[in-house]
Amino acid sequence: QVQLVESGGGLVQAGGSLRLSCVASGRTFSSYAMGWYRQAPGKQREFVAQITSGSTIFYGDSVKGRFTISRDNAKNTVYLQMNSLKPEDTAVYYCAASRGVIVATTGPLYWGPGTQVTVSS
Repeated sequence: QVQLVESGGGLVQAGGSLRLSCVASGRTFSSYAMGWYRQAPGKQREFVAQITSGSTIFYGDSVKGRFTISRDNAKNTVYLQMNSLKPEDTAVYYCAASRGVIVATTGPLYWGPGTQVTVSS
């Protein structure tokens, strides 16, 4: 069982940067795959990035080259560095976790409450 809490969202101008953080509670953070998803108003939830327990990284096509996911196991924290932000990146961003890897067909086991990111044009 793990509790996830995101922070770092806010309002930013197009072309700017933000860094999101997600702190996880639990005994075995290093064994979790951590990920980020986002959902814009009226849109389906979209995969953004994943870092597995073995530190393999995956990105959604829309953020490749602009976003970077990383983790600090000593702090039970995963980060999402977002650069070159676009208005279409505006969404609620959710931290997520599963054991080992997040499998696309089943999704993550745990979700955070989300943090709002708004990119102005």
